[in-house]
Amino acid sequence: MTVAGSGDAFGSGGRFQTCIAIGTQTLVDCGATSLTALRQQSLDPNEIRTIVITHLHGDHFGGLPFLILDGQFRRRTEDLTIVGPPGTQARLTTAMETLYPGSSQVRRRFAVHIHEHADRRTRQIEGLRITPYEVRHASGAPAYAVRVQTPERTVTYSGDTEWTDALLDAADGADLFLCEGYSLTPIRWHLDLDTLAKHRNALTCRELILTHLSPTALQADLSDWRVAYDGLRLPRQAR
Repeated sequence: MTVAGSGDAFGSGGRFQTCIAIGTQTLVDCGATSLTALRQQSLDPNEIRTIVITHLHGDHFGGLPFLILDGQFRRRTEDLTIVGPPGTQARLTTAMETLYPGSSQVRRRFAVHIHEHADRRTRQIEGLRITPYEVRHASGAPAYAVRVQTPERTVTYSGDTEWTDALLDAADGADLFLCEGYSLTPIRWHLDLDTLAKHRNALTCRELILTHLSPTALQADLSDWRVAYDGLRLPRQAR
């Protein structure tokens, strides 16, 4: 597993936007900078088969048009499956037409299949078990934490959210919980470290790693936390 992008929306700390690769065929979120992030980590975008999106903000889904068009021009043939919030199809079409008019209607050598999350309903795709948990983040559509189970490990990513007890369920027994640690103190729609610390003992994940930090959080003393960075690689582990 590789954290190709660990940053916030604005590239704080020189970090790429959210892009988490589970193996070489699965992404969790695909921010606008993801193609660059993947190539920096020697991950081929054409190998990606499944992309799980937490919410429809540009730093979490804005790389999809570029990844699809990159596949078109590099003669990708394998289909791509995107699993995202309700409205993903319409938002992706709008984004593609805004960036490259006519691009959403092009016939390609591969199909793009889009499925939409339903709260706590597990979907099985390409050997993955994907379960979304609705959280608290305004993005024009429901936002989710996502739990992705593979034969090797279970990974939960909080997405962007205020604290909600849904995170306890999403991270329950997970091998890894990648969790937003955006600010030091409470801020609307995002998770802060003061609040996370209060709930830390209630989380039953094996390991928690912070990601999506603001400039203030990046400059703070985080010695009590493990913090993701672009290029962080985590080895496989047996369940």
